[in-house]
Amino acid sequence: MSRFTFILIFVAVIVGTGLYFFSQSAVNEIANQSVENLKELITKEVPMKITSSAFQNNQSIPAKYSCDGEDVNPPLTFSELPDNTQSLVLIMDDPDAPAGTWVHWTIWNINPTTTEIAENSVPEGAVEGITSSGSAGYGGPCPPSGEHRYIFKLYALDAMLELDASADKAALEQEMQSYILGKADLTGLYRRQ
Repeated sequence: MSRFTFILIFVAVIVGTGLYFFSQSAVNEIANQSVENLKELITKEVPMKITSSAFQNNQSIPAKYSCDGEDVNPPLTFSELPDNTQSLVLIMDDPDAPAGTWVHWTIWNINPTTTEIAENSVPEGAVEGITSSGSAGYGGPCPPSGEHRYIFKLYALDAMLELDASADKAALEQEMQSYILGKADLTGLYRRQ
């Protein structure tokens, strides 16, 4: 029996027998906590990967992909997606920006058969959302000073999202939160010369 099946049975038994031993609110709280723990467990167990042929994790992003170069997205490769993935989401942001996290790129409803995003491209049928610059599309690294981290976050979802291109990162994260099957990160570094 898989760990997932065991947890589901455990939750069902707690909820079923809890009606006799606990108040309804206590049963609901236990069930909700169990579901959240289950989602966390599923997310942690999935060995998804996101890589780039342009840079290694925690290494420098070439200037070509920044505001100092061509300002095009780097090539990205996805692998080991969880079973039952219905769509992918990609968020690129800079947590080191002076005014708080700066969103450089959001894309959702990426077909789960997609194994890569080529340089300077968007997967067919995917939707790009509004970034911190106020427009849709990729905006490369452009730190005002020092070296910043740029995190490419790939999410596997068990649903397609009903969001249009006017959605920003906050709306995207709210919409996708209950559908996440797995997550992988790729961090690139950039310092202007």
